[in-house]
Amino acid sequence: MSKRNYKSNNESSSLAKQPKKHWSLGLLDTMKDPKYVYKDSERVVVIKDKYPKAKVHYLVLPREQISSIFSLNKTHLSLLEEFGTFVKDIRQEHKDADIVAGFHAVPSMHLMHMHVISKDMISDCLKTKTHWNSFTTKFFIPYEEILERIRNDGAVKRISDETHKQLLAMPLKCNQCEFVPKNLPILKQHLLTHNS
Repeated sequence: MSKRNYKSNNESSSLAKQPKKHWSLGLLDTMKDPKYVYKDSERVVVIKDKYPKAKVHYLVLPREQISSIFSLNKTHLSLLEEFGTFVKDIRQEHKDADIVAGFHAVPSMHLMHMHVISKDMISDCLKTKTHWNSFTTKFFIPYEEILERIRNDGAVKRISDETHKQLLAMPLKCNQCEFVPKNLPILKQHLLTHNS
């Protein structure tokens, strides 16, 4: 009996030592959490972004384990077209918002996902220049462009590390007018003038 107890204690201590999931895998759990699921279908799940960067911010994900946009090929065309159907629905439901849909050129999260986000960019979660530039420069690839690349080329090519750094380091500029702020707090204050 003592051997049995020893074994189970050993097993439980090895379970406690299991490494936590890396933050980049967080979408896998979020898409199963009913409080975040906005709508879904057999192949697609739309979730509310846990850290929204605008008043409207959703993520559209496949149920299939597709790691990133670089794993897409022509067999995924109908899936991507279904993504577009969800974008239309979200635009219909948020008629007062100017909504864009697209993918980050260098995704930070595991599992391919598309952002559907309003251009107001009003959010307490928008905290860094990197956040801003990831949605307002060519780092944010429009949905229609990704769809065309898959239709025509059957693949999405990676951008270079240099281009990646340049895009995220670009000077701040309002995404709704020509205003160039000195810093992000000034930009955030300015954005409110577009939404008053």
